[in-house]
Amino acid sequence: MQLKQDFFEQLPEFYSQVFPLAISNPHWLAWSQDAADLIAIESPSEALLQGLSGNAQIPGASYYAQVYSGHQFGGYSPQLGDGRSIIVGEAIGPQGAWDVALKGGGPTPYSRHGDGRAVMRSAVREFLISEALHQLHVPTTRALAVIGSDLPVWRETQETAAITVRLAKSHIRFGHFEFFCHSERGAPDKLKQLLNFTIKQHYPQLTCDAAGYKAWFTQVVADTAKMIAHWQAIGFAHGVMNTDNMSILGDSFDFGPFAFLDTFKEDFICNHSDPEGRYAFSQQPGIGLWNLQRLAQALAPIIASDDLIAALNQYQVELVRHYLYLMRAKLGITDAKEDSALDETDLELIGGFTTLMERNQLDYTNTLRRFGLLDPDSKHSSLRDDFIDLNGFDTWFTRYQARVGKVLDVEQWQLERNKINPKYILRNYLAQEAIIAVEEGNLAPLHQLQQVLQNPFAEQAEFDDLANRPPDWGQGLIMSCSS
Repeated sequence: MQLKQDFFEQLPEFYSQVFPLAISNPHWLAWSQDAADLIAIESPSEALLQGLSGNAQIPGASYYAQVYSGHQFGGYSPQLGDGRSIIVGEAIGPQGAWDVALKGGGPTPYSRHGDGRAVMRSAVREFLISEALHQLHVPTTRALAVIGSDLPVWRETQETAAITVRLAKSHIRFGHFEFFCHSERGAPDKLKQLLNFTIKQHYPQLTCDAAGYKAWFTQVVADTAKMIAHWQAIGFAHGVMNTDNMSILGDSFDFGPFAFLDTFKEDFICNHSDPEGRYAFSQQPGIGLWNLQRLAQALAPIIASDDLIAALNQYQVELVRHYLYLMRAKLGITDAKEDSALDETDLELIGGFTTLMERNQLDYTNTLRRFGLLDPDSKHSSLRDDFIDLNGFDTWFTRYQARVGKVLDVEQWQLERNKINPKYILRNYLAQEAIIAVEEGNLAPLHQLQQVLQNPFAEQAEFDDLANRPPDWGQGLIMSCSS
């Protein structure tokens, strides 16, 4: 693994150097060769295991924890930072560099009296969701591996420590800019230094001047809107959309009590620490804008207010445009392009279908998957029998058929739907079953689940049971932030 240290060398006031603490009896629990290929690693070696577990020095590593702040559940926390994540450096791959972070590597100056460790269950969940979202074409950070240990840690009960090795094109977040605007260490020159670094590293086509700053923030708004449109279309609830959990590149990361929708429910809450539903599924688009507004406030000392406002005003347009593009494809409305004009009629048609799903308590993923069996020209829809409200469905389906029009090649149309509507998602109950098996020393269910999620659109008939609706105990599981 060849490393460079651009952030470490160019932004010395933006982090604290800290070294990971070794974990006892490190062993591979999970490995993603797909992610490993990004940084030119051919296989999981013993030397790499010792290095990534903190038991040996990685050649060329610098080891640091970033400082930032953020708005958590609406309230500002003046200093947060990497409390249990230590960045090794930027690994050079065939298509660019990726930050390598050891999540659970031990305490840092920002741990706030915590042990800096991740428990096995949270490490496994982060690994699975990072790789699952990537295969579903959702913008996301990646996960190289999970390293297990026999090191005891305490949460509600005694558990064992583990490390998720995370890959990210950048770990810079909205909270970085908030910290260097609002803290005593902040100043316009620090904001400019951070912004110029961000542009040079990740937006080299832009200039580090007023015009470049405006174009950069406009792109951040668009990328954030696109990410959340993907979440809404795939039925993904992040659960903790604090500004310190928002990537400046519009990648999904910092997963805690996430969940995919099982039975469709607009106001689904996946985090038991969020009883008021601030981060409920239906609230995610609005929270995305709220977070961008907090970022704009932090950037006000160096970017003109008119430029910030103009970019923010494009958020809803970008969000709806991309959501429409994704949902039209899911439902087989194939005559519209991503940059086509916003169509209130299509929004109403899509909203009418999700309302029907909620009213009839249907599984979101499985219902959309059934469009791969649908003949849109038939008077007898294969979807109809799933609905209790038959009159409601018939009314909607008549509108739908009029919108889709005549399909010349039904078989090809169905194949295209199955390339867009996944059969398999990371349901919380499946993750929980895999975690229980790991606790019992059995890695097979975890590896099987990872294998299935690598091809979420394929039929994989031998794993049909993993596409079923959850059992009663697994419906709408609500997790904690330590999950």
